Amino acid sequence: QVQLVEFGGGLVQAGDSLRLSCAVSGHTFSSYTMAWFRQAPGKEREFVAGLWWSGGTPYYADSAKGRFTMSRDKAKNTVFLLMNSLKVGDTAVYCCASAVIGTIATIYTGESYKYWGQGTQVTVSS
Repeated sequence: QVQLVEFGGGLVQAGDSLRLSCAVSGHTFSSYTMAWFRQAPGKEREFVAGLWWSGGTPYYADSAKGRFTMSRDKAKNTVFLLMNSLKVGDTAVYCCASAVIGTIATIYTGESYKYWGQGTQVTVSS
């Protein structure tokens, strides 16, 4: 049984940093691409960052470039999202997701992912 469990959300002020963690059980990173998505109230879910199963440079949404860093620890089977210079507009529920994805082009699409965590709330106040 595959489970993804996120940790690390909370209430912070604009300009602060947070590091989210996603602990994975039931599969390793071998063949599985990992991603972070977020959904703010009244808005659609959006891609934040993704890491191809073989590693390499993560892919980021324009809103995350330069501020967010996605990484993984194979030994702990955990992925991370370090978020710096947080803005009020980053307020959302952040979820991690995983799947065996055939093409990099689909890394940005939520429908590509089979497994999802329950999400962790990030609230950024001004």
